[in-house]
Amino acid sequence: MSETEIRAVLQELAAKAGVSLAALSRMLGRNDAYLQQFVQRGTPRVLAEGDRRQLAEFFGVPETRLGASVAAGPMLVRRLAVAASAGPGATVDDEVMIGVEAIDRQLARRLGLSDGAASVIRVRGDSMVPGLMDGDHLVVDQNDTRPTARGGLYVIRIGDALMVKRVRAGSGGLVATSDNPAAPPVPTGPIAVIGRVVWQMRLPN
Repeated sequence: MSETEIRAVLQELAAKAGVSLAALSRMLGRNDAYLQQFVQRGTPRVLAEGDRRQLAEFFGVPETRLGASVAAGPMLVRRLAVAASAGPGATVDDEVMIGVEAIDRQLARRLGLSDGAASVIRVRGDSMVPGLMDGDHLVVDQNDTRPTARGGLYVIRIGDALMVKRVRAGSGGLVATSDNPAAPPVPTGPIAVIGRVVWQMRLPN
């Protein structure tokens, strides 16, 4: 699909939806002229992957309509030799890949995952029960590192401690909490967001 065709498709979709390119640009968090310049001048030359995904979701069309390539086979996701603690925090030095998990390409698309930006890690501890249990495996979208005020489940790092917590954006910055009321307090310190939990796998006992 040529760049000219992609720009034409975007204009057609916007016209059918009755929405301006400026409004779509604002939806993407860009300046008003962003998509207008893309359509008329070819700047940027291609849409950023996150922008393309958001536009495809808005219009209800496959990303391939806006230039995404069709990947064959399942998405291979790195399995890391670290555990995101659901307790006080697992101290780790390095994230070492110990294998890969194959995720159905259609499921990966629904989850918003992109190649090379997802990983699988294991839960350790019980501070997020009943939703997350010790030994659960989590698929983490490492492109999503900006919790909203509504919040969600994120893998975070505080100091050297890697953990999975419910994280939201508060007036004073990010706030991390546990689901289990009996859990110890979350360690204090700056919160570095590794990614959002988008899928949970619980292996049979």
